[in-house]
Amino acid sequence: MKRRTILKTGLLGLGSGLGALASPGFPAIARSPSLLDPKLLTRAKAALEKHSLSISHQDVIGIADYALHSAKPRFHLVDMVSGRTTSLLVAHGKGSDKKHTGWLQHFSNVPGSEASSGGSYLTAEAYVGKHGQSRRLTGLEPSNDMAYQRAIVIHGAWYIGDKMLSQQGKIGRSQGCFAFAETDLNQILQRLGTGRLLYADKG
Repeated sequence: MKRRTILKTGLLGLGSGLGALASPGFPAIARSPSLLDPKLLTRAKAALEKHSLSISHQDVIGIADYALHSAKPRFHLVDMVSGRTTSLLVAHGKGSDKKHTGWLQHFSNVPGSEASSGGSYLTAEAYVGKHGQSRRLTGLEPSNDMAYQRAIVIHGAWYIGDKMLSQQGKIGRSQGCFAFAETDLNQILQRLGTGRLLYADKG
């Protein structure tokens, strides 16, 4: 069974927190109670408003719901124009789940922790590194302001996907990065281009 899904039903209004995006008649955001937590979406909207001067493109945002098990498609690409949400697998850091349970236990912003960091990120430049095509991230809050120095980035990884799920019932862990299935990476890099919001939290 494919672990990514495109949700086109269950529309949720944008509300007043998105400035120009919340104008009358603007498309609502698609969500599903079992995937995109409405409370997490509300917090992401608030983060978008809070950091609006830093986030130059507000057409698409990424939301990582680390309250969910790693076997779930817990990274949500929310298209603020069409109202469509695409949900994908995403890894969390080894330091956030030392026993490899599949559950994120805690966040950390400490260099060398290999843990995931929560909070708002600004997507930065794309580059080619040891993981191939990748995108740098800048942390916008005290909870993740070491992200750039820690080399917390978006990249693809072999340990994410249906094969790993069928073998272990969970995906692998990163060193704190937002790691995606290699088959999903191109979509992530294109839709979350430079100057967009990536929000990570525990729903």
